[in-house]
Amino acid sequence: MVGTRVDMAAVRSTSSWRILRDLWTVSSQIRRGYRNWALPFQSSNGAGPTNITAAANPLEQFFDGNVAGPGVWKWRHYFDVYHRHLEKFRDTPAHVVEIGIYSGGSLRMWRDYFGRGTTIYGVDIEPACRNYEADGIRVFIGDQADPAFWAAFKTQVPALDVVIDDGGHRPEQQIITLESLLPHLRPGGVYICEDVHHERFHEFNAYVYGLAQHLHLLEFSHPHGDDVYDSHASPVQQAVASVHQYPCMTVIERTAPPRALLRSDKRGTQWAPFNLR
Repeated sequence: MVGTRVDMAAVRSTSSWRILRDLWTVSSQIRRGYRNWALPFQSSNGAGPTNITAAANPLEQFFDGNVAGPGVWKWRHYFDVYHRHLEKFRDTPAHVVEIGIYSGGSLRMWRDYFGRGTTIYGVDIEPACRNYEADGIRVFIGDQADPAFWAAFKTQVPALDVVIDDGGHRPEQQIITLESLLPHLRPGGVYICEDVHHERFHEFNAYVYGLAQHLHLLEFSHPHGDDVYDSHASPVQQAVASVHQYPCMTVIERTAPPRALLRSDKRGTQWAPFNLR
């Protein structure tokens, strides 16, 4: 049998090889980070926090008081995330959509939280959910994994301020909903996807990771001299302010207003690390 000698230098120069190499590097770093940070955090004295009383959260207060009537089912730690990102919309004429309204209790929770000036839209695949319509609450019936449904939806509602995806929880549903509604958010709007949980891998998390990488792209230029760095904002940097990851939840915030440029300025006169006087 006669062997064939492969020119590995030529192989490594191909774009396919570089792509595979980069993918291997990224996957290796993900495994490394998962392994290194799997250990539990501890406080400086070796003990976890105790006797911590959380500030009153109006969403959690509503949840705890909802002992009868339409049901609400939420992970407890979600309430702090909601309040952190959504408080700015309270008592404003905001437009809020919740996908996956189940027994209707969460629509009442959002109405109580945001106030009467806010318009709430509910989306569910179950036709019986139309019964949850009320003053300031409008319900749409459709499949969140159907782009045509979202196209029709967007012709009937104005630009949104808040999206809360608590729908079918399957990655393909979450990705299509994100692609359909993130561009429909106003500047400063907030997109929340709940229940992004998994045992090993979740395609929606990978999709959001790919989106977030665009936030770190820079193309340096020096139109004002060496003391000022400019980088024209990419389409994602223009539209997306931040991506937040919480346990089983992703939050994406739109820029307000949209930005066209990233700039790094210098201030001060002493730069050498040994020049301390």
